[in-house]
Amino acid sequence: MSIDRRSFLGLAAGLAATAGLGTMPANAATVARPLRRNIPGTTEALPVVGMGTADTFNVSTEAAERKPLGEVLALLLQTGGSVIDTAPSYGSAEAVTGDLLRAANARDRVFLATKISAKAGAPAQSQFAHSLADLHADKIDLLQVHNLIDWQANLRWLRELKEQGRIRYLGITHYRDDAHEALEKIVRSERVDFVQVNYSVAERNAERVLLPLCEQRGVAVLVNRPFQDGRLFRVVKDRPLPQWAGDIDCGSWGQLFLKFIVSHPAVTAAIPATSKPRNMADNLGAALGRMPDPGQRERIAALLA
Repeated sequence: MSIDRRSFLGLAAGLAATAGLGTMPANAATVARPLRRNIPGTTEALPVVGMGTADTFNVSTEAAERKPLGEVLALLLQTGGSVIDTAPSYGSAEAVTGDLLRAANARDRVFLATKISAKAGAPAQSQFAHSLADLHADKIDLLQVHNLIDWQANLRWLRELKEQGRIRYLGITHYRDDAHEALEKIVRSERVDFVQVNYSVAERNAERVLLPLCEQRGVAVLVNRPFQDGRLFRVVKDRPLPQWAGDIDCGSWGQLFLKFIVSHPAVTAAIPATSKPRNMADNLGAALGRMPDPGQRERIAALLA
């Protein structure tokens, strides 16, 4: 479904103006129908644009700091089942995420992912207990071994948690190209449900082996650093959006960058992080309308070559 970008941003701005946790306009469901992708091997589908929380949700308990994050969350909640990705190593992000979800009574409306970034055994178990408490949750949708920390032992434990029904899916993560070979070896040798990896229009190493391998092996893919921590926006600063971006329903550079990512068939969802409601609305717009075909994807990439 194609949607006028101005209409979508108007809807999003209206939601943000309600202080984030109010009611959704009656026509929202019909206006915005985002692309979803199935988790491989299941009938469960996730919206292709979710949200990360690194840096952006690491705030204090002050209402002024949390208010825009509540608005960001309200925008995400327009689409049920969206991914929220956090981690105990992100400062207060887990606790802020948990508090905002509880205030919105929205835990069951999101796909909640967090990580283990501690050594296996007592440290990892203690960290997971703290995560559950901070997130006000008794079950996590996706628990990931963060940056491959003690990954063999931690994966064994995550399998136990899955068998016990304390988590629904398990995965592994990293954010650098030099870890892709290790991720590839794990995908070949271990059974994991998700891989979270860095991938963007200017950081395409994952396309060589890892993404096709995940598609072949039936592993879901979450994409972190889709804007390379803002670097992509600095590269195109003061450059007009190409006119042909309208052919794939893009009204901003951010949507162009995200559509490049989520149009790859192996990608389940991208998880850009933001603390600004307007940016969240813009990001969500990338899940709407027409997606680039292979030729158009290369045309997008050529803009940053």
